[in-house]
Amino acid sequence: MKLLEAKNLVKVYQMGETEVTALKGVDIAIDAGEFVAITGSSGSGKSTLMHLLGCLDTPTSGTYFLDGADASKASRDELAHIRNQKIGFVFQKFHLLADLKAIDNVALPLLYAGAKEADARKKAAQFLDLVKLGDRKDHYPYQLSGGQQQRVAVARSLVNNPCIILADEPTGNLDTATGDVILELFKQLNEQQKVTIIIVTHEPDVAAKTKRIIELIDGKIIKDRAQQ
Repeated sequence: MKLLEAKNLVKVYQMGETEVTALKGVDIAIDAGEFVAITGSSGSGKSTLMHLLGCLDTPTSGTYFLDGADASKASRDELAHIRNQKIGFVFQKFHLLADLKAIDNVALPLLYAGAKEADARKKAAQFLDLVKLGDRKDHYPYQLSGGQQQRVAVARSLVNNPCIILADEPTGNLDTATGDVILELFKQLNEQQKVTIIIVTHEPDVAAKTKRIIELIDGKIIKDRAQQ
């Protein structure tokens, strides 16, 4: 089942009087339950592709469907709704709110979706248990290590039961050992919970931990291969 399918994606940015084509006709399809890395050096187009797949932007041309929703011509409000309902994000810098406890950071997407606070906190606690941080639910971000903060971010990305997790350089601010713990968590979520995960990274060692690598150069996919 194609969870995500994009055809002939083109993205052109206007830089003053100059047009910069960041994506040059990208075709990509990802099935439910896949664990994928999108790689490429700076300027390859991977960040632009991430913004389109994450419904943070729309293409200049081409089509993009996510779980049956057409995101390629969606309005800003429609994109926000798709993001809230269908996508969980994990970022390099965690993006936790410093004045909220771990449980309240995880509960935020549910509150934005209209859940009652008590119900949101109960579900948030369950997902903190899932990432083995149930005993840290009342800690503030400054009381947590970098790896623990990233696990809180992973729990937050899962709490709305999205159809896909999009992780942007999720180990970039972590040491190697802690980064490996986060990647192992992603692997377990994919294999045990059947969560669909896309990791955007420039690090070959990170990409090697996934089951499929899609590589971009100069706005085009030059390699798309499965791996053991």
